[in-house]
Amino acid sequence: MTHAIQVRNPGGYDVLEWVEVDDPVAGPGHVVVDVHAAGVNFIDTYHRSGLYELPLPFGVGSEGSGTVTEIGDGIDNLAIGDRIAWVGAPGSYATRLSVPASAAMPVPQEMTLSHAAATPLQGMTAHYLTTSTYPLGDGDRCLIHAAAGGTGRLMVQMAKLRGAEVVASVGTDEKAELARSAGADHVINYSTTDLVEGVENAVGKNAIDVVYDGVGAATFDAGLELLAPRGTMATFGNASGPVPAITPLTLMPKSLFLTRPKLGDYIATTEARDERWNEITGWARNGLLEVRVGHTFPLADAGEAHRALESRSTTGKILLTV
Repeated sequence: MTHAIQVRNPGGYDVLEWVEVDDPVAGPGHVVVDVHAAGVNFIDTYHRSGLYELPLPFGVGSEGSGTVTEIGDGIDNLAIGDRIAWVGAPGSYATRLSVPASAAMPVPQEMTLSHAAATPLQGMTAHYLTTSTYPLGDGDRCLIHAAAGGTGRLMVQMAKLRGAEVVASVGTDEKAELARSAGADHVINYSTTDLVEGVENAVGKNAIDVVYDGVGAATFDAGLELLAPRGTMATFGNASGPVPAITPLTLMPKSLFLTRPKLGDYIATTEARDERWNEITGWARNGLLEVRVGHTFPLADAGEAHRALESRSTTGKILLTV
């Protein structure tokens, strides 16, 4: 039997159940994978809590890595024994999983399966934000919240690769060091310094071209205040809760742009996804990008992993290992 984490009713950490499920089958267009590790992401907590509703019951997670053990009909680009990573396969918190071949991405020989599991969702999120939502370039100045987290620290590195000046916000001195080690030019510890005051002391008033905000309610208003005229607010996460509704007139004083993007629309085709994946893994292979696994938990302890993530005490990527 295969084991998996399921939710029968939305709620807190205790609704994550470790259950036996039928072994997956490699149907047409799918492969069965022995899962090495599953990535833990905030969207998993939104599904678990019911903020983002799914039909009940459901398997948790959408990202991971592993080794192909069975191949369904209609697949000619994968073989048994291939190491793959994926994002977009529901129920990835499992020991074995049926993965759509269209979601499978090859893991380079130089990359471990743990780092491969840590890369797809957060890596491609960081990539689309810094290269497509607001394409950073030389001279651009960005503010990245939660800069020591899995997505944030990758975003800092990618912003520097694109020539931007990076202001990073964090909540502890330890996280400040992690943001600096990723290349941040200025780091604001908002637990000891007022966020707006700290950023303005570093770069001046109305000086930020783009805010990348995965925190949500707690940082959104400050981000708008810090933006330059015609600046862009990219709010892409709700770690502190969803941003309250605003009216378009809120944006008028500085002619601001506001976007609420999601990864699926930026990897809507295989070509778009592969282009991002290949650039990210190429950077990692050449030593230009560090994918940091900060914490690992046994798969059965998914509730503890969610507790750690939502406490915002973690750094780097959280993985569930089989």
